[in-house]
Amino acid sequence: MNKLRAFLTRLINTFRKTSYNEDFREELETHVAMDTERGVQNGLSPHEARRQALIRFGGIAQTQDAYAERQGLPALDSLLRDVYYSLRSLVRNRLVTTVAILSIGLGIGSNTTIFSVVSRFVLRPAPVGDPTTLLSLHIMHDGDRCCNPFPWPVFSDLREQATELSGVAAYLDLVPASISGGSEPERVWGQGVTPNFFGVAQLELVMGAGFADSDDKTPVVVLSERLWKRRFNSDKNMIGKTVILSGHIFTVTGIAPAAFHSIDQIVNAEFWVPLGMTPELAASLPPRDSREYHWLSVIGRVRPGVGREQVAAQLNTIADRLAVSYSATDKGNHFVFEQAGSLSPFYRGMALMFLTALSIVVLLLLAIAGFNVANLLFAQAINRQREMAVRLALGATRGRLLRLVLLESLFLGLGGGTIGVLLSLWSTGALSSLKMPAPIPLDTQVSLDGRTLVYTFLISVLCGLLLGIAPAWAASRPRVANALKSDSGFAAAGGRFRARNVLVVAQVAMAVALLALTGLFLRSLESASEINIGFRTRGLLLLHVDPRLNGYSPSKTSAFLKQLRERAAALPGVDAAVCSDVPLLSGGNRSDGFTVVGRTQKDARSVPTADLYMVTPGFFNALGIPALAGRDFSHETANGPRVAVINKAFAERLFAGADPIGQRVDGGGSTYQIIGVVGNAKSRTLGEDTRAILYRSLDQSIANDPSGMGYTLIVHTPGDPAALAQALRREVYNLDPDMAVYNLETMDEHVRAAYVLPRVAAMLFGIFGAIGLVLATVGLYGVMSFAVARRTREIGIRMAMGARPAAVLNLVLRRGLTLTLTAVALGWPAAWMLAKLSSSFLYGIQPHDAVTFTLVPVVLLVVALLAAWIPAHRAASINPTEALRME
Repeated sequence: MNKLRAFLTRLINTFRKTSYNEDFREELETHVAMDTERGVQNGLSPHEARRQALIRFGGIAQTQDAYAERQGLPALDSLLRDVYYSLRSLVRNRLVTTVAILSIGLGIGSNTTIFSVVSRFVLRPAPVGDPTTLLSLHIMHDGDRCCNPFPWPVFSDLREQATELSGVAAYLDLVPASISGGSEPERVWGQGVTPNFFGVAQLELVMGAGFADSDDKTPVVVLSERLWKRRFNSDKNMIGKTVILSGHIFTVTGIAPAAFHSIDQIVNAEFWVPLGMTPELAASLPPRDSREYHWLSVIGRVRPGVGREQVAAQLNTIADRLAVSYSATDKGNHFVFEQAGSLSPFYRGMALMFLTALSIVVLLLLAIAGFNVANLLFAQAINRQREMAVRLALGATRGRLLRLVLLESLFLGLGGGTIGVLLSLWSTGALSSLKMPAPIPLDTQVSLDGRTLVYTFLISVLCGLLLGIAPAWAASRPRVANALKSDSGFAAAGGRFRARNVLVVAQVAMAVALLALTGLFLRSLESASEINIGFRTRGLLLLHVDPRLNGYSPSKTSAFLKQLRERAAALPGVDAAVCSDVPLLSGGNRSDGFTVVGRTQKDARSVPTADLYMVTPGFFNALGIPALAGRDFSHETANGPRVAVINKAFAERLFAGADPIGQRVDGGGSTYQIIGVVGNAKSRTLGEDTRAILYRSLDQSIANDPSGMGYTLIVHTPGDPAALAQALRREVYNLDPDMAVYNLETMDEHVRAAYVLPRVAAMLFGIFGAIGLVLATVGLYGVMSFAVARRTREIGIRMAMGARPAAVLNLVLRRGLTLTLTAVALGWPAAWMLAKLSSSFLYGIQPHDAVTFTLVPVVLLVVALLAAWIPAHRAASINPTEALRME
């Protein structure tokens, strides 16, 4: 306790040394005066008496310093003085400090932004109790690249036999519903869950509780906190009240926290109902007794004290047992798992590849920025050699000088980190505002969390120390004799000056790789914008409804959509009004394998697949899809012979040049007679290879294959389609005031969302490439300017001896171009290898695009020539007389 009290006293004295130093100085002066007076009384002169007194006391300043060391913490005091001096030095050199902080800030801001995406989609655990013991389970079949959900019987078997898991629960990923009452009807998405779902997830609700084991077929619901606030104004008495979902009354039992959207953190669910009640909301669920339909996602909680190896071993045993008992359906299946909340295996590979490419790019950018700052610090170290030599001559240690310069670089790193956080706040907001091309609700919000801030702080400190250590080492070891004479022996040491050339070569080489990737993605965006999507986008307005959610039968749904089309077509300025299930370019739709009736298929595994769409008469004309043969739909009845219109790709794959009109094809549980052929159109994504499409009559398909995504009214007008939005909404409410209208958008907006991936990639790589090019240019300019400044006297002598300005200009330019050509030669192979990583995200161009790999070196050489020309021109303009007088 005494030691702690003494330490605290010394710590306090370190920060309040002025007051106790003054007290001690006054006391010391009193003793010196008294001793001086005794000396005078003994016959000494006043001057000699004081001198003798000071000798006896050891000098006021020295004694005061010794006292301060005993009363305070000398090491901390020394550090604080160095911190103060470092900050003053940075403020004094405002231009260098600003350039360095901005350079580091751009590099760290880019890294912080990408790391925030990685943290959000890769590192963040599910917001449940003890996420490390909650597993997501999947079925993997031998030979498959990815995994499948569970059939109900397999889930039941696993729940009964997996004793290493304390609980196993299942859920249906998305269940649509229409919620009404209190305001305009709204379409919302939720999930169907087994009653033990909230218990297995150990999810702590904001209010109320989850479901009881007996609630599987009870109309109860848990609302999300967001839906509770938005629709019910945060009603504190909500528990026990009823809400209407798709015309069915459900009793609220709990409110889930706002952070919880789903186990799969990208899905944005807003309510949860028992799985036994989902048939009231979802269309055509698979039968529970079938082992062939894979439709349930499954989670399991590991028992305390049980390792994942034990869980894996038991799951393998269960899979082997089921393969023997149900060989027709379960043979070759095995169970795999990962921590719940991780990226779904269905898109993990593509997402990780894209994030890896981005991570490499931002690390390259940070390295370019770092080399730029290191060059600045080297230049400062050279200019400060006289200061450091004076400090050494006065007794400062080299370690003290090293610490002084490292503190300055550390503050530069922390300043850059602060700028980086501010830039990342803007960039993550911009990324969060992007609309994803998907018909289901996705939560793609990105923000700076605690993990990202810790990462930013660590990388800021690391950058500051790494960037400053070499310049600090050089600055703390000047040639004292030369430096005191203002000689530039430091710079002439060759090795240290050549180090700056190495740094700028590395900087430009990395810029080559970065610019190559930038060029590829910009060319990809250009190619994507020129892709023929096969249908018109101008003058079209899309409006979505789902009458099934309001209890409509198939025939009533068909009648509602017909009335809606008629009312929309009667509006002023409307040329056509048609319906489909989902619009083209919505990211995905149902697909099935098809065979030609009467033709033997040799290999069942090679059956061509086609995407299925339901449309009404006039659809192709409204969207501008050209008719190639046959006719359009007309007045097909629900019970009449099923007919279909196919696209050109379908005809080529199944009929190989033969006339398909009148032919019949089997697929999706039905037989269709082909009545027409239309042009190809992009079905799911922009980058897809042309897919075969079969268009069915909506009136004929709506009964046995209702759309789970609702139905789309498409209106064509020669004017502004957005001006029709309110009129169409009113027509829907006139037909049914409780009908929810959603995804009201123009076709231009819809297609623009389909361009989100090439746009985001081009935007990110374009910004990073531009920053890298600017930093590399500044770095090259800085090196050349510094070289000219250090060689001013030499150049003056050359010109005094008869060198022409053109020769001096060529001398400097040649050096700049030599550095650039060396960097291009080193960066080219790296760019060539990195381009392979981007191949999966490019549209219409090859990863080793000749145009890109030709233009990048040319652009860099031109920019390097401009960066070197300014100092070269300055060198050629040197006045020999003035240069010879310079020290």
